[in-house]
Amino acid sequence: MTGSANRRWFGTAAIAAFGMMAGGYLLGDGLLRAKEAERSVTVRGLAERDVTADLATWTISYSASSTNLASAQAKARSDTDAIETFFADLGFPEDALQPTGANVSSYTNDGITTYTVRQRLALRTDDIARAQKAVARQFDLVGRGVFLEEGSGMSYAFTRLNDIKPEMVAEATRDARAAAQQFAEDSGARVGSIKDATQGYFSIEARDGESGGWGQSDSPYKKVRVVTTVSFTLD
Repeated sequence: MTGSANRRWFGTAAIAAFGMMAGGYLLGDGLLRAKEAERSVTVRGLAERDVTADLATWTISYSASSTNLASAQAKARSDTDAIETFFADLGFPEDALQPTGANVSSYTNDGITTYTVRQRLALRTDDIARAQKAVARQFDLVGRGVFLEEGSGMSYAFTRLNDIKPEMVAEATRDARAAAQQFAEDSGARVGSIKDATQGYFSIEARDGESGGWGQSDSPYKKVRVVTTVSFTLD
């Protein structure tokens, strides 16, 4: 009985020892894999591209005032005709210019009521060169007696962002890999595959800075910019 008990005890101990050895190996191997997984670097990549706007919009606000409502309305109609002629002379088609609103206000001072008729016309065109020419000659309208109100400035937009997005994301990723490669060389490692990546948002700004102030218009020359954040494994 004593020999049998001893054999059982030794058997149990052997199994326990084997289990501890196997568990230790698996634990060590798991820690090694976890350590290897931690060997990564996170960098940012930048891509920029100069583009030219493909859409120009210009909201022209103008007004006419008189102590007689009919006279104010007649002056507003005359101004509308002058504006339409101005754009027609520049070669814009009729449908490029559309009315977007009108209102009439009045105030009384010393018993005298003054009426003001305000109107807005909007120009929308993809002819950027012609739009720039119109802006350069906008004071011709003032010379024709049209009272342009503040805020009557040209605005340019780039609408083909989706056409250049894939190339710019790829460029930003290459820029990120170059930064990771430099880091890896300094630390004696080698850049591996992409672990994860986050695309930043695209921004479109004036290439030469924003302009401001009355009478200033936006620039048709834009800079598109995107920043990506990429994590690379290190071997």
